[in-house]
Amino acid sequence: MASGSEPQTSTGLYRAMVLIRRFEERAAELRQAGLIPGFLHPSIGQEAVAVGVCAALGPDDVITSTHRGHGHMLARGADPKRMYAELYARRDGYNRAKGGSLHMIDTELGFLGANGIVGGGIPLATGAALQLRRSGSNGVAVSFFGDGATNEGAFHESLNLASLWKLPAVYVCENNLYGEFTRQDKHQPVKDVAVRADSYAMPGVIADGNDVEDVRRSTEAAVERARAGDGPTLIEAKTYRHRGHYEGDMGAYRPPEEVEEWLARDPIILLGKRLVSEGVDQDVLDRLADEVEQQLEEAAAFADASAHPAPEEALEDVYSETYDGLALR
Repeated sequence: MASGSEPQTSTGLYRAMVLIRRFEERAAELRQAGLIPGFLHPSIGQEAVAVGVCAALGPDDVITSTHRGHGHMLARGADPKRMYAELYARRDGYNRAKGGSLHMIDTELGFLGANGIVGGGIPLATGAALQLRRSGSNGVAVSFFGDGATNEGAFHESLNLASLWKLPAVYVCENNLYGEFTRQDKHQPVKDVAVRADSYAMPGVIADGNDVEDVRRSTEAAVERARAGDGPTLIEAKTYRHRGHYEGDMGAYRPPEEVEEWLARDPIILLGKRLVSEGVDQDVLDRLADEVEQQLEEAAAFADASAHPAPEEALEDVYSETYDGLALR
């Protein structure tokens, strides 16, 4: 199981966010250079949510992610070397080139997987919460998802059961105001997703998704409630993705003034300014950023040197079952 996220200090939170930001920016550059196949869905701008939530978790807790999941996995303590190797579709990747960006997983970290299905991780986390309780663990299951996923049946069914059974679960909506290319006010009648918690008799909390400390405090309270046996919480972290829905989407559907407003509230810049105002030397933050650059330089080199999988490996690590006498893979 996971040993925990990045250090709990404010500078540790800062470094973790910079790592996520630069990991994804570099991944976009590597894809542009033709080294990474397939789609990328960056979480650039949303780093405070991943880091703030995971900073509140313990080694026995688990999380489920989304199609925009690199930040969640890194915040949980994943190795950038193996993540880049997976993006490169190489043998040393977390899933030996079978997961890619959308389906990376590492159960040893308590990371139960990214998911290409909108809302697909919500029932998985709910089931994990049930299993944690049945096994006698004190762990909590956390599900990340976007505002669009709260229109899915899986969201409502999961919250209903989790509340009914008082499961140790925390549901984290990363509300970046857009479901793919559609503004929130065009796809749902509520302004605050958190109000949907009322229907399931659980707390609905709104956190500033660009303030890592606010996200951590909100999550700590929800996790404490879940561990105490009082049931789940829905946290709505209001944030914004700086780039389009996927790498290559120019985001022309978003008003330029809206983008500029949110860029001015960059979570990394906000935390950096606060740390400096509290007495942290800017040189310290610069050194942390340099450490990240070196770490990612080594990670990219590791991925590039990793072997391509052989064709005969295609069916390895794939399970099969029988149903009515038919073999299914």
